[in-house]
Amino acid sequence: MVTARIVGHGSAFPTAMDHQEVWEQFFDRHYDGNRVAEKVWRSAGIETRHAVADPRKEDLSGWGTGARMRRFVDEAVPLGREAVEAALKDAGVHASDIGLFAVVSCTGYATPGVDILLAGELGMSPDVQRLHIGHMGCYAALPGLGAAADFVVARNKPAVLLCVELPSLHVQPATDDLQQMVAHALFADGAAALVLVPSDGAAPGLDVLDVSARTDASTLDHMTWDVTDLGFRMGLSPKVPDVLAEHARPVVEDLLAKHGLTVPDVGGWAIHPGGRRIVEVVGEALDLTDAQVQASYDVLRDVGNCSSATVLFVLSRLLETAPPLPGSPVVAMAFGPGLTLYNALLRTA
Repeated sequence: MVTARIVGHGSAFPTAMDHQEVWEQFFDRHYDGNRVAEKVWRSAGIETRHAVADPRKEDLSGWGTGARMRRFVDEAVPLGREAVEAALKDAGVHASDIGLFAVVSCTGYATPGVDILLAGELGMSPDVQRLHIGHMGCYAALPGLGAAADFVVARNKPAVLLCVELPSLHVQPATDDLQQMVAHALFADGAAALVLVPSDGAAPGLDVLDVSARTDASTLDHMTWDVTDLGFRMGLSPKVPDVLAEHARPVVEDLLAKHGLTVPDVGGWAIHPGGRRIVEVVGEALDLTDAQVQASYDVLRDVGNCSSATVLFVLSRLLETAPPLPGSPVVAMAFGPGLTLYNALLRTA
């Protein structure tokens, strides 16, 4: 059976910053030396972060949403182009051969959008189909992956998935709201891209077998991303890890059971590091060792939480540092508003 196969990976980041220096040179003053904010920042598990808007050089907390959206386009297009070009090169696929270009972002909007602007810059065909997935949050890469994979199988043409997220454009005015302190400490900028092709005759890669989702509608208020006059404002309840701990195992078991698999059969895990505690509770729920979730901790340490792009960074890191054996199942998991858990079942090929 022909499936969609991931054969190319690409990533791109803006300026790198030392996580603690950003606290010392901006957020310490921003929060007027608030000790709670400092504790949150220092315990985030992050060493390096990236941002198109370095708060040490420019304070966007008073900017209106319109100005932030214009800045988004200026920054997202070159960053996204770098990630897609890297993925196309890795795959050995030409931009003109792409049948679907799917772009994911919950941190910026424009019309014409990044998908249109980039398709032309990259040399994609005028007939390329485009899909924009917006405001779904940190799990959005996985429904994007599912849509791209379905297109590849149905149309027998390659597809590109790009996630480009710039949370640094949404720094908020200082308050004593703990949820804002957590959001400022965790979120950073980055772009990730994948190239998918029909598996028949394709180079080695990861076959996309299935995608699943589960939303706990009783927790709708646990994670929010509100459009305000001063950019987008995150709501992040401390109850989120408890909800994920409850649902993570049954959701994964249901997905695996459809394919005659169990949790011990999985050869690799790409778990979205929404924060250190998120990785810990999901790992505990699935009885995973520290080594099995190390790629998630490494990505959190090196780039922070880059919203939808992050799970793709983890997947790439997993393949680089602990590649699963040929034929092994791989599970990618990400979480976001709803509260929603999204999962993808992949297989090394």
